Amino acid sequence: MQKNSTINCEKVNEHIVNWLKTYAENAKVNGFVIGISGGIDSAVTSTLCAQTGLKVLCVEMPIHQAQSHVTRAQEHITQLKKRFANVTDTRVDLTPVFESFKTEVPPSDNEEKVNLALANTRARFRMTTLYYLAGIHGLLVAGTGNKVEDFGVGFFTKYGDGGVDLSPIADLMKSDVRALAHYLNIPESIQKAAPTDGLFGDDRSDEDQLGASYPELEWAMSMLEKGNSTNDFTGREKVIFDIYKRLNTINQHKMNPIPVCLIPEKYK
Repeated sequence: MQKNSTINCEKVNEHIVNWLKTYAENAKVNGFVIGISGGIDSAVTSTLCAQTGLKVLCVEMPIHQAQSHVTRAQEHITQLKKRFANVTDTRVDLTPVFESFKTEVPPSDNEEKVNLALANTRARFRMTTLYYLAGIHGLLVAGTGNKVEDFGVGFFTKYGDGGVDLSPIADLMKSDVRALAHYLNIPESIQKAAPTDGLFGDDRSDEDQLGASYPELEWAMSMLEKGNSTNDFTGREKVIFDIYKRLNTINQHKMNPIPVCLIPEKYK
């Protein structure tokens, strides 16, 4: 199920950079702010933003972060600053904020739900930080989600990493992002690293959490779009398709606009 990207990297790169620049100029802002995680999506997104020539602020926001993530993030930022004079960086240690928050919220005996809620809280602290920096510097918050995450399985935190101003790579599959990363000379350490959301303070991968790899999920996404059902598959294919279908169903609340209760005109 390994899917090889068929995108024209040169043309896709040019198209996204032009789209970013036009959007920023029309919005009358100075550029972009991006959270750098040490992962491939944020590395590609920040490199695309840097090519606009507009200001790009790369932000590290560790919260008990695994050292491997920190190392990769710093390697990417160092490389990007050498390549583009319009790139700057800053570091906001959110660990004390996170620890303080934990002492103030009510306790619970459900450890699994607490851990998930705290993982999402990390993402929301980072979103708040990015918007603070965006506000004082006149920047747009650039999202780093890809198509499978944003519109397939909903693998992002609502009002966390899902809280952005624009999404440059959200129409690209993970395999496309990988192809673009190679084209853009993203550090090898990032290209080879297992994808992870980094929200639990350890090295658990996205695949560990999702139960399927991105190539498998891309396959399932294409099968569902073609009208297939779970009865069309057996073995591992059936397992993957069921995982994708379940996640796609339960996470629709992330992908669809916020529901609004419309009041009948006769009641107004």
